Amino acid sequence: MQNIKAYIYLILCTLFWAGNFIVGKVATLFDIPPFTLNFYRWLIAFLILFPFTYKKLYQNLNEIRDNIIPLSIMGFTSITIFNSVVYYSLNYTQVLNGVLMISTIPVLIIFFSSISTSEKVKLPQILGLVISFIGVLIIITKFEFNKLLNLNLNKGDMWILVAMISWAIYSVMIKEKKINLEPFILLQTLILIGLVFLVPFYIYEILTFQYLAINIPVMLTVGYVVLFAGIGAYIFWIGAIKIIGPSRSGIFLHLMPVFSSLMAIFILGEKLANFHIYGASLILIGIIISSKFKSS
Repeated sequence: MQNIKAYIYLILCTLFWAGNFIVGKVATLFDIPPFTLNFYRWLIAFLILFPFTYKKLYQNLNEIRDNIIPLSIMGFTSITIFNSVVYYSLNYTQVLNGVLMISTIPVLIIFFSSISTSEKVKLPQILGLVISFIGVLIIITKFEFNKLLNLNLNKGDMWILVAMISWAIYSVMIKEKKINLEPFILLQTLILIGLVFLVPFYIYEILTFQYLAINIPVMLTVGYVVLFAGIGAYIFWIGAIKIIGPSRSGIFLHLMPVFSSLMAIFILGEKLANFHIYGASLILIGIIISSKFKSS
């Protein structure tokens, strides 16, 4: 019964995170500045969580101070960069491109984890990374590989690469750095640090006249990224990990590109092309190869 509860949590979590790409694309239609959207997403989330976390934040100040450098890197890569770059990239590329490329992150995590620790990089991990990356290249170039030679690549797809790397770095550090903070206190700490780094980008968008208009679409967009893609998804994610552990929970992340792709096709009317199918197939094969042999 507990397992079923965890599976429901994980399905809802991945559905909410998948919806974040759709909402990010919708945000581009209403000229919502990407860094401003991300800033308010995490500011409101921080304020909502603050009454429940401030006491323990104060009690753990020494632990936070002792780990300020790794916490700063994790806050910057996960809170400041990842979603901001995803929201920005969706101004220039399809949701389908973005979610299929993002789905290579598990392979990047395994690879980065191997080269950042004493663990030896294994041939299957390298093979999985290469196969998945070929899949990404197919999606970026749409089978027109001469674009690589001419550097005639879609700006949005290139920024998605930055988002992929930033989340992989964050995930590896979460795994390797044993910081003695409860999950929600760690999340609140990363949000606070990420917000500090977001402030200059937020101010830049204001100075360049990129304002957040107050209207119904904007309020719904901010509401979704705060309550569903932000707080709700994290609550379900942490709850599921407590029940069945991180390894079994991690498998469900592969539902994200499935949910996002279906929503992009049926809600946004995006077209599924041959290069999406071939690219996604190679990405999936790469993930399976890397995951299957990561501990062998």
